[in-house]
Amino acid sequence: MEITKNYSFHGELSIPGDKSISHRGIMFGAISNGMTEITNFLQGADCLSTISCFQQLGISIENNGTSVLVHGKGLHGLSEPGKTLDVGNSGTTTRLISGILAGQPFPSTIDGDASIRQRPMKRIFNPLSDMGAKFQCWDPAYFPDDKKAISPNCAPFTIQGGALKHIHFNSIIASAQVKSAILLAGLYADGITRVTEPALSRNHTELMLAGFGADIISTGTTAAIRPEPQLEGQLIHVPGDISSAAYFIALGLVTPGSEILIKNVGTNPTRSGIIQAALAMGANLTLLNEHTESGEPVADILVTSSDLHGVTVEGAQIPTLIDELPILAVMAAFADGTTMIRDAQELRVKESDRIAAVTQNLAAMGANVTPTADGMIIEGGKPLHGTHIQTCHDHRIAMSFCIAGLNADGETTFDDEGCVTISYPSFYEDIQKLAL
Repeated sequence: MEITKNYSFHGELSIPGDKSISHRGIMFGAISNGMTEITNFLQGADCLSTISCFQQLGISIENNGTSVLVHGKGLHGLSEPGKTLDVGNSGTTTRLISGILAGQPFPSTIDGDASIRQRPMKRIFNPLSDMGAKFQCWDPAYFPDDKKAISPNCAPFTIQGGALKHIHFNSIIASAQVKSAILLAGLYADGITRVTEPALSRNHTELMLAGFGADIISTGTTAAIRPEPQLEGQLIHVPGDISSAAYFIALGLVTPGSEILIKNVGTNPTRSGIIQAALAMGANLTLLNEHTESGEPVADILVTSSDLHGVTVEGAQIPTLIDELPILAVMAAFADGTTMIRDAQELRVKESDRIAAVTQNLAAMGANVTPTADGMIIEGGKPLHGTHIQTCHDHRIAMSFCIAGLNADGETTFDDEGCVTISYPSFYEDIQKLAL
């Protein structure tokens, strides 16, 4: 695929459902009583992996396109899987399902693609082991036909669940996946389980579990959950994914003469850091039609081309836009002045090393960018030119540099443009709808 400069983008767009909320709808519906209906479900590869895993755990799930019906069997209704649970590329599936499996009286083995086999799992192994679950990692070279035990703290691994103890876990990182895994295990514990973070990570788990009937309380950066609730199936409407909206926010802001209205986007404050960062950069951005759906704040986002300037993004801001930092870096390359991204070392262990991927590709396009151990420094305002983008098979790198290519001189090509199906299968088609 070749991308060349397009001179303006106009119109309105409804983006696919939020990936984080779609995952959780399947999981929480599966361990609830009765049917859960999920509308505007994200039909991306990651969320389909979650459906597949819970089907293997004995849950009937009907996927009718954007609507999904989950026939839950209650907190203790899952069955031992007959084969390895394949999570594909999904870190959310891997970590959250581990919390649920920690409370099951049977073993389950989890594996995924090459990227998942390199992503750190010790961050959930440690607290779930403290609660009583047992983990065994396997050597991928021998797995699955001839298992050989090793200790890499990565997939593939087997988790043996059972009776769990409650804990108060003080996390050294602000991670919704770690927090959620522990809270989900806490549903099966012998007392109140608590998680305290250094900064508040996205809180979809807390909001949605409460909606299903869990007794969960959040105070500051601590979330606490009581065990053995009666969870009941719900109707969940998934808002548009702000992480996907971020590419069109950037497109409208950096492309001269553009105006884009992005409809029905989730604006949860634990996720909306990209909006705050854009406004700090001088963005002409307005929230319209603000309301609440299924416990989540939602709004339409109107963006108009803007003269952006550099900012510093750090500290407690980082968990609110961790997935949007690659596209923020692209925005910074088109802004005047210096943008500094700090405290984002978590980018090193995403689907790729996103600090390396972003800085190397921006440099190849002619940007003045310097990687650091925990982020990057971007001197904006230098014209970019097309190049061959190394996506590292990472959907967020591919989409970010598609936006860069649409505002760069010459042709931009990709080694794997198809990896966007992980979170946004219609991404390229939606760009075409707005192109003039």
